[in-house]
Amino acid sequence: MSELFLRDVRLGLDGPLVGVRIDGGRVTAIGDDGPGGAEVVDGDGGTLLPGLVDSHVHCEQWAASRRRIPLESANSAAEVVGLLLRHEHRPGELVLGHGFRDGLWPDTPHKDLLERALPGQAVALFSADLHTLWLSPAALALIGREHPTGVLLENDCMSATAELPSASPEVVDRWVLEAAEAAAALGVTRIADYEYTDTVGAWQRRRELGPLPTRVSCVIARYLLDTAIALGRRTGDTDGLLSVGPVKVFVDGSLNTRTAYCHHAYEGGDHGLLELPYDELVALMRRAAEHGISLAVHAIGDHANTLALDAFEAVGIGGRIEHAQLVRAEDLPRFAKLGVVASVQPAHQPDDRDVADRHWASRTADAFPYGALLSAGATLEFGSDAPVAPLDPWDAIASAVARTDDERPAWHPEQALPLEAALRAASGGRGTVAVGDVADLVVVAADLRTADLRSVPVTATVLDGRRTF
Repeated sequence: MSELFLRDVRLGLDGPLVGVRIDGGRVTAIGDDGPGGAEVVDGDGGTLLPGLVDSHVHCEQWAASRRRIPLESANSAAEVVGLLLRHEHRPGELVLGHGFRDGLWPDTPHKDLLERALPGQAVALFSADLHTLWLSPAALALIGREHPTGVLLENDCMSATAELPSASPEVVDRWVLEAAEAAAALGVTRIADYEYTDTVGAWQRRRELGPLPTRVSCVIARYLLDTAIALGRRTGDTDGLLSVGPVKVFVDGSLNTRTAYCHHAYEGGDHGLLELPYDELVALMRRAAEHGISLAVHAIGDHANTLALDAFEAVGIGGRIEHAQLVRAEDLPRFAKLGVVASVQPAHQPDDRDVADRHWASRTADAFPYGALLSAGATLEFGSDAPVAPLDPWDAIASAVARTDDERPAWHPEQALPLEAALRAASGGRGTVAVGDVADLVVVAADLRTADLRSVPVTATVLDGRRTF
C-alpha cells in the first residue's frame, strides 16, 4: 500500500491549511512536512473531510434504475403513458420505468392504460419509493399472475419485482460497480447495501473483479436471517472492505402509498399498513440478537416508529430505525435513550413535502424531524435510499440544511440542521480528520460555508489510503 501526501488542504470547515500524510491505510501525520517519496495529491486549498457514507442503498435496483425510463416528472398516470410513448420499444421486450409518485395524481394507474398505449407489450413501472409496481397485462402474464388493476403494493410489489426477468449476474455486477464508482466520484467511501438478496455473496463475487470503489456493509434480508445464522455471520464481521450489516425488517409501508402506519387515520379511515405485528417483531429481534445480528427496522409512520422503539426497549438492545419520517414528540428522546440510530434520507423531505401536506396535514410539524431528533440527542446517519432518491450525499446534506430544493421557502425550517451536524451525519458520525484515523477521506474544491451544497466539486476521494477518484 503506497504512501499518499495530501498537500495544501484545509482541515475541516474552518481549520488551517496543512499537509496530510497517509500510510498503511491510516492518517499518519498532519502538519507542514513535505511529501518525501509519497504520491502527492494537490488539494489546492480545498477542504478535507472524512469520507462520506450512504447508509441506505439498494445497489442492484439503483444500478438498474440508471438504465430505466425516468418517470419523476409525471404528474398523472396519463403523463406516465406520454413519457413511455416518447421512447422506442422493440416488440417482445420488457419496458422498464422508474420514479413515478402517484400520491397527488388526479387519475389512477391501471393496467388497461398501459395496454391501450402499448398493446401486448410487457411494461413494468416502479414507483419512486419502490413500494408500488405498476404492470401491464403482458407483464402480469410474464410472471404468471393475475391482478384486477396491475398496481401491486408492498409485499405483492416486492415479490413480483423479484420474479421479473433481470440481467445476468455478470451484467448486474458490472452495473453495480459502475454505480459504486460514480458514488466514489462524489466522495463516498462506504455504502450500506439493503438489496433484497444475498448481499454478502454478491459483493464477494464483485470483489473478484478488481479493487472495490467503496466499503460495503452487506445488510441481511429478513428471509435470509436463518441462512446468515447457520453460516455464523454476525453484524460487524469484516473481510477487507466488506462487512456484515444488520438484518432489515419492515414494520410498515410508505407515505406515497398511504401505507405508512400512523396513529391518526388517513382520509378514508385507515391507519396504513402494519407489516409486522409487534409480538413477531420482538421475537425476531430476540432471535437475531441472540446470534449477534443487529436490527435495522423500516418505520415511516409515527405508530410504526412507536412500535419499533417499544420493541427495542423490550428486548433491551439498540439498533437502527430506517427512515423515521413521522415521529411523535414523546418518542424523540427514546432514540438516544435506547441507543437507536435514526437512519434518515434528507432528500425525501423536499420530494415528499406536498404529499405530506396532503396526507399528514395536521402532523407535518412532526415530519422529517431532523432538528428535533438532533436536539433530543439522537444519532443521525444519512442515506439516499437509492433509487428512491439519487445516490448523492451532497443532495442529502443540502436538503437537511436548507429544507427545500427549489424556489419555495424552507418547509418547517425549525427542523433544519446546522452544516456541521449534517456533515457528521453524512460521514457516518465522523466529524474531523485526525492522526490515526482510517484514511477514508474526501477533498472538495469549495468553502462549504458559502458553496452551493448541491454542486460541490470533489477533488479526490481516498479509500483505505488508496485513491478511488
